[in-house]
Amino acid sequence: MLPSPAAALRRLLAGPDIVLAPGAADSVTARLVQAAGFPAVYMTGFGATASRLGTPDIGLLSQTEMTEHARNMTRAVGIPVVADADTGYGGPSNIERTVHEHLQAGVAAIHLEDQVAPKRCGQMAGVRLIDAEENAARLRCAVRARGEHDLVIIGRTDALQSAGVDEALQRAARYADAGVDLVFVDGVKTVAEVEKIAAGVPGPKVVSLVDGTDAARLTASDLQELGFDLALFAVTTLFAATRAAADALAGIAATGSLAGGPARHTYDEFTRVVDLAHHQDLDHSFGA
Repeated sequence: MLPSPAAALRRLLAGPDIVLAPGAADSVTARLVQAAGFPAVYMTGFGATASRLGTPDIGLLSQTEMTEHARNMTRAVGIPVVADADTGYGGPSNIERTVHEHLQAGVAAIHLEDQVAPKRCGQMAGVRLIDAEENAARLRCAVRARGEHDLVIIGRTDALQSAGVDEALQRAARYADAGVDLVFVDGVKTVAEVEKIAAGVPGPKVVSLVDGTDAARLTASDLQELGFDLALFAVTTLFAATRAAADALAGIAATGSLAGGPARHTYDEFTRVVDLAHHQDLDHSFGA
């Protein structure tokens, strides 16, 4: 019997190498992450909101929409999915339901953040925080709701840009004491911030690098040397895909032709991404 996705992720985290989990805004991108050989994929809330609504990440998706998105992604890939569970979507009963829904969806890990609802992307200005002890209690609720299951729970703080690195480190320590498996200081923009977090958070920890920031200069080897256990590249595939799509459309608009433009999959290549052959085999074996 294969281990659960959460158990597989725990094995990876216990290994000697940092776990790299590129972000995926949708299930087809998650398949690309898996095909590229990465051991895990990150279901980014930023990307989920953009792909489903075409809007910024300002807390517009509900718990039901986010868990449905996560469930579709876990069905599409065989590698562990780390899912953005926002703030838990309410009080203790909502947090318990959030944990149970993600367990049922088959995700390997969730992260819960300490923002006032409606939340927003950690890279944006105007983040408002809830009381640190109140959030620690919410994380203890999530840990209890998990019970004996393997689900990895990550305590995330968005204090870095709104309250400074010292407050972020204090919150990370408090959340670690609440019993979460890893802590995650989001919103890093500079190498110096990453280094301060690495030095100030002694236990298992997560880092997320965003394209276009100073911190994006860091390599996986750098992050491993600094002591991070899990690295998320939340928006890289989304930004690459939208840029390529915009360039392809601009080419058609300018020339009226499909010739030229950015590199793209052929029809046959894309059918391999979505595993058309598997469904053709089913139809051949059992169809009319």
